[in-house]
Amino acid sequence: MRKLLDGLYASCGWLAGLSMIGVLAMVLLTIVSRLFGFAAPGTDSYAGYAMAGAGFLALASTLKKGEHIRVTLVLGMLKGRAHRGLEITALAAAVLLSGFLAWFSLRLVWQSWELEDLSVGIDATPLWIPQLSMALGCVVFCIAFVDEFISELLGHRVPVQNKEAHHE
Repeated sequence: MRKLLDGLYASCGWLAGLSMIGVLAMVLLTIVSRLFGFAAPGTDSYAGYAMAGAGFLALASTLKKGEHIRVTLVLGMLKGRAHRGLEITALAAAVLLSGFLAWFSLRLVWQSWELEDLSVGIDATPLWIPQLSMALGCVVFCIAFVDEFISELLGHRVPVQNKEAHHE
């Protein structure tokens, strides 16, 4: 199961990277179209969709690599059961909040598909298509928090420390 989850997180990280390449491609296409005098309508919209996809798809991967910002001032002062209790409480809250985010992201995709909602730009893209990357990123983010929560409950969790956060 660990190998499957780590593969899921890594895959979403790669998709986030590809989305960033998509942003670059749209920006370059816009520049080239202006230089050579041809129309490239919708590139701004697609760059925005790709940027949103990159942000959401990277959530789980960055969480698992310890790259999310954590305020550990209080946590650092606690030891033993108090420390573990606060970790469990924080992870439970994160599971709940990321679960809501995933649920409402999926709901948004479903509603956009059901209503045949289109973007307002010249591209007229069915909005459920770019919203899929957001929903996928949110669902995998929730899975990553559930993974962290269960690992903490079982005593198997080893929080990844970001070395840069400890420099003074």
